[in-house]
Amino acid sequence: MKTEKKLWIAFSLVVGISFAVLGYYGYEIYQQAPPIPERVLDEDGTVLFTGQDIRNGQNAWQSMGGQEVGSIWGHGAYLAPDWTADWLHREALFFLDRMAGEEGHADYESAPEETQAALKSRLQQQIRENTYDPETEDLKISSMRYEAFQFLSNYYKDLFMGGGQLEDLRNYYSIPENAIKDPQRMADMNAFFFWASWACVTERPGEEISYTHNWPSDELIGNKATGDLLLWTGFSVIMLLFGTGVLVFYHARNKEEEVDAPQEDPLMRQQITPSMRAVEKYFWVVNLLILVQVIMGVITAHYGVEGNLLYGFPLAEVLPYAASRTWHVQLAIYWIATAWLATGLYIGPSLTGKDPKFQKLGVNFLFIALLVIVVGSMAGQWMGIMQKMGYVENFWFGHQGYEYVGLGRFWQAFLLVGLFIWLTLMVRPMIPVFKSNTNEKHLLTMFLISCAAIALFFAAGLMWGRQTNLAIAEYWRWWVVHLWVEGFFEVFATVVAAFLFTRMGLLHIRSASSAVIFATVIFLAGGILGTFHHLYFTGTPKAVMALGATFSALEVVPLVLIGFEAFHNYRLSKSTEWLRDYKWPIYCLISVAFWNFLGAGIFGFLINPPIALYYMQGLNTTPLHGHTALFGVYGMLGIGLMLFVLRSLYRHQVWNNKLIGFSFWSINIGLMLMAVLSLLPVGLLQTVASVNEGMWYARSAEFLQQPIMDTLRWLRVIGDTVFAIGILALFAFVIGLFYDKKKVKSREKELV
Repeated sequence: MKTEKKLWIAFSLVVGISFAVLGYYGYEIYQQAPPIPERVLDEDGTVLFTGQDIRNGQNAWQSMGGQEVGSIWGHGAYLAPDWTADWLHREALFFLDRMAGEEGHADYESAPEETQAALKSRLQQQIRENTYDPETEDLKISSMRYEAFQFLSNYYKDLFMGGGQLEDLRNYYSIPENAIKDPQRMADMNAFFFWASWACVTERPGEEISYTHNWPSDELIGNKATGDLLLWTGFSVIMLLFGTGVLVFYHARNKEEEVDAPQEDPLMRQQITPSMRAVEKYFWVVNLLILVQVIMGVITAHYGVEGNLLYGFPLAEVLPYAASRTWHVQLAIYWIATAWLATGLYIGPSLTGKDPKFQKLGVNFLFIALLVIVVGSMAGQWMGIMQKMGYVENFWFGHQGYEYVGLGRFWQAFLLVGLFIWLTLMVRPMIPVFKSNTNEKHLLTMFLISCAAIALFFAAGLMWGRQTNLAIAEYWRWWVVHLWVEGFFEVFATVVAAFLFTRMGLLHIRSASSAVIFATVIFLAGGILGTFHHLYFTGTPKAVMALGATFSALEVVPLVLIGFEAFHNYRLSKSTEWLRDYKWPIYCLISVAFWNFLGAGIFGFLINPPIALYYMQGLNTTPLHGHTALFGVYGMLGIGLMLFVLRSLYRHQVWNNKLIGFSFWSINIGLMLMAVLSLLPVGLLQTVASVNEGMWYARSAEFLQQPIMDTLRWLRVIGDTVFAIGILALFAFVIGLFYDKKKVKSREKELV
């Protein structure tokens, strides 16, 4: 049996079995998600609020930015608290102070240790007991718990709507006054906060753990790490070692084929079709979106040290933290995806040097559609955050409240249509190549599979509704964030890089095809079920933790050999004289390998094991991984692909190597400084606080406003500045290429 056939069988088995398991446990999540009671009653049977109030409260939370303002169940932004951890701790203190008062003490803290222990035991018995009745769908709570609810409702009303003595705290959290403008919305959101917090402490029927597997950590309420967390953490380490050993053995017995590089650049001989030239404007937009995204990042980071001000200017009145962070995150997805999609549009017709009928029209139409989606979704998100829409309008055209997929449902559907238009434009130029039975068929087949997956898997973002249970919405959200962004885009990138090197005559087609299929099998073996590591504490059953811990460890396995890939790409860049023109595109691929190892590998595995994530979820260790993996890997790859295409489009121009070299090193050094000077130390100090005191304390203003934490946040300015200068240099470089091209054309006309 041929090697390619064996690899295709392995690919089919991995994908088929993995998605079967993912689907089965998705069904289990639907069945075992924390229930939303139809009525919440007091001890006398009086209805306090309803399930519809809770669902409306979820929409109220989403409309103000949702996961862009603090977090729920650890998912979201890092400046404000995790509202579930914050609510639970404040609720526990209310209970303890009230019970201590009943025994004649001023408050809980002033009671003797023996009394404190007894009060804490009484609290946990009350607060952890599951009083939900699945037959009537009613949840009955004690009178004291309802008093706590009313107390906390007033507190959060003051925090989100203004009033009281919370101006300083609101400023620390970068929440503008009147973030929620309607009292009914605020009442609904308090009902949602109650439910989300109730799920974190109430024990599952027949078990001694909460719906969120005892997350967040808080000794007062009895939320402690379980034995399962330790067990599956140990197993994940074993799987990492086992997978690494197997991969090293495979790598050792499969030697790389040496290739004599061509004397001239084959890409310079390819015909540039009208549709390929039409791709040029995509990269202008990519360049502009990168610049805007970085500006939003600078503003968002600065809110962390100056609250609602930007160097004294009250910018949050027109651009609150929730909006700047939403745009910062959303634009990252937009420009990276646009760079990759544009590269695909360029590669398709290059195979034959001919455009199918109306190909250029399709490329131009898709460009306009993408512009409408970017501008329309950003405008809608701002209007939603500024509370200018109702619940239904906000869901369709505003802000859905979920990180990375915050755009309104209309814009999601529009983008999905755009992706299928892109897929059509990708397939049409390749049909003649497949008919010719080329030896590139395996590589092209994987290329088309990755293109189809990019179009199809974004559809997972349409699987939740406006008032879907949060546990179920999180399941589908991570299909988009993990499988679409981190999964099949990764496959697409691997195929495109291999394809470019084969077209340049630097790799044999057969060895490149086998390597790509094998790499895809290894990556998806851990990557598909590795989705579950995002879902440990989002109201899912125990098996999700077991699978997530096991397979997310396998995600790291390919990254241990990433140095070979980096060295291979570096050696290719030195193999012949004409490859000097591709120095910086290839250096971007080397950078991708480095950040894959550090950002996705080391920083990713730092937080992935269950016991680590139990204490770290929602801390600055997450943006540490996010920045170094999303920009370091996918961003640098997007820039590298852009430079490859521009090298071909601007083939007769001399590049400003000093400027692009300065940009490359500034971006990478700035990203490293951002990570090691600020995000890493802040995250580690928060982790210590989370272990010693609880998640509520690690995210509190009390902890984060200490002088040392303030200094560490200010230190981020160093890395951010170096990084931003590098982005400006990249912008100037790309604009300079276009300007030089215009000058060359004008000179040619003068000579004629």
